[in-house]
Amino acid sequence: MANARTNIATVDPVWDQIQTEAQNAVRDEPLIGGFVHATILHHKSIEKALSYRIAAKLASNEMSMMVVHEMVEEAFASDPDLIKAARADLVAIYERDPACHRLLQPILYFKGYQAVQAYRVGHHLWKQGKRDLAYFVQMRVSEIFGVDIHPAATIGKGIMIDHAHSVVIGETAVVGDNVSMLHSVTLGGTGKEEQDRHPKIGNGVLIGAGAKVLGNISIGHCSRIAAGSVVLESVPPCKTVAGIPARVVGEAGCDQPSVLMDHMLGPQGDINM
Repeated sequence: MANARTNIATVDPVWDQIQTEAQNAVRDEPLIGGFVHATILHHKSIEKALSYRIAAKLASNEMSMMVVHEMVEEAFASDPDLIKAARADLVAIYERDPACHRLLQPILYFKGYQAVQAYRVGHHLWKQGKRDLAYFVQMRVSEIFGVDIHPAATIGKGIMIDHAHSVVIGETAVVGDNVSMLHSVTLGGTGKEEQDRHPKIGNGVLIGAGAKVLGNISIGHCSRIAAGSVVLESVPPCKTVAGIPARVVGEAGCDQPSVLMDHMLGPQGDINM
């Protein structure tokens, strides 16, 4: 009975699905066999696979893959919330991104997912007082993925950054749970002030491509920011804002804009349902 309980406790349907998808990928395209085996099939858990993947991406002539791998594994071992967040992010992408057909894809191919998981390691190092290591991770994430997230920024779980090119998130920014944003989003400051100077994004917010949210302002839960908007003032919950500077143009139109991923505005500025 003890063995049975142990086996039940170690069942991991998400990891099992990822491994099955990896096996199918190798069967269908043998040329990627070495890559998929090294990244997925040689590992016993999602945290081991992510440790390898992050290390493979961040390693450089200045810091070997072995050293980065050990650093990431230590972070995952000491903070189980990192893996919980990684799983939530993975499911979020699978459910929201129409281009994602397998759980395998973000781990292997999607730089938005990979960049966020690497940021989470850097944030862990920052909280441990290992500031230079955290800055190293930030530098490599920016160089490799084109995503610049300060390691002191606070980001929740269930995050999808689609395409992810040119995303910038500043030092005192806070991003809630279940947020979706597209490429070229900036969560930035408005000057040289050194205190709390970056936006606070509520849960369930959808931020369109190219939007700039600037200053120590609050974006209410389940709001939408239209593509290309420049937001300089706080936004109430469950609203849609658009324009330069952004203004409220209607209701968000649903309970979870970040999940529905509907960016369309109707004739009166309300969501086109």
